[in-house]
Amino acid sequence: MRRRVLITGIGGGIGSATSEVFAENGWLVLGIDRKYIGISECPSAEELHIADVSEEAEVKGVLDIIENDFGWIDAIINNAAIQVCKPILSTFPEEWDAVMGSNLKSAFYMTIHGYSLLRKRWDLIHGGFGPTTRSQGGSIVNISSVHAINTSKGVAAYAASKGGLVAFTRATAIELAEDGIRVNAVLPGATDTSMLREHLTDEDLELLASKTVIGRVAQPREIAEAILFLADNNRSSFITGASLVVDGGATIRLSTE
Repeated sequence: MRRRVLITGIGGGIGSATSEVFAENGWLVLGIDRKYIGISECPSAEELHIADVSEEAEVKGVLDIIENDFGWIDAIINNAAIQVCKPILSTFPEEWDAVMGSNLKSAFYMTIHGYSLLRKRWDLIHGGFGPTTRSQGGSIVNISSVHAINTSKGVAAYAASKGGLVAFTRATAIELAEDGIRVNAVLPGATDTSMLREHLTDEDLELLASKTVIGRVAQPREIAEAILFLADNNRSSFITGASLVVDGGATIRLSTE
């Protein structure tokens, strides 16, 4: 039986690449985005939903539909995110709240309301969890950022939200382990998406690429492969609460070098 993954922010660069990678590996892909996306734009997805995942009622409404249509899911990818590039003293409270809602609160809503769908299949198969099945249940992968560990000027709200997501990942990994649910985070570095290019010129992008050890920015598919690894119990069954940095070595170099 095909495993089922639910991806938020599926219309973005990393979201759409993640959809393709999971589908190519035999998963049934379900997606959520706050704007309309047709199946023709995301052919790797089986079903697409419009919802603002920073709103609890909208998250619950979509998950109720998915439970009715599919019964359960095997993995949730919390990928939805927005970025406000402004100095902290120029950031309006509503901008701060919007970033926290999309990037952090959404993961909370998806976790508490998606929990029963992650449990359902394995409860049916195993009749509950014990030591031998604890790593065989559902999986949550939160898409954080290298800004959670090293950051820069003008992205305080974004960095705070992504740092919070890493802490949330560790805490929920501990709490949900006894329910057979692993929780991990992927921390991408600079990735060639529309979100990145929206704030950078080609010259800026070249300079950014030169800052990595590998000498370039990531392609969305490279991040997607890391997400698949952490979501798939056959590949990462003994990993939970981890933060996998995928940044081409950008954060390993001393700033004084």
